[in-house]
Amino acid sequence: MVRLQEYLDLQGRNEYRRWFNELDVAAATKVTVALERLATGNISAVKSVGDGVSECRIDFGPGYRVYFGKDGEQLVILLGGGTKKRQNRDIEDAKVAWHEYKQRKKDALKQAESKGSAKAISRNKTKKKRQRED
Repeated sequence: MVRLQEYLDLQGRNEYRRWFNELDVAAATKVTVALERLATGNISAVKSVGDGVSECRIDFGPGYRVYFGKDGEQLVILLGGGTKKRQNRDIEDAKVAWHEYKQRKKDALKQAESKGSAKAISRNKTKKKRQRED
């Protein structure tokens, strides 16, 4: 089963949640069902829109869409939502969010690696010091 996670931008905003919370009950239900299908691996309503972003089409009302990126095989990052009418702008916004997500992840990995390297260097120095004392 794929895990769905809502993306928070640099300012802590969640564009997907903001959009979802404005939906009426019927539309919110359709979106929720579509995402449950996505989580179980059903990608029949999904297409790539470029730059690592995909669109889940929901054939209801004004043509709802949910935009997301896949981080590996088990994690889907929800980037935003919209309708057919605003599709081009929503896609561009999702691409910006996805690029930001990937950059933040890359930066976090570099930071973790450098901390790991610093700890390893410190451990080696301590080990060498103990060897000299023996």
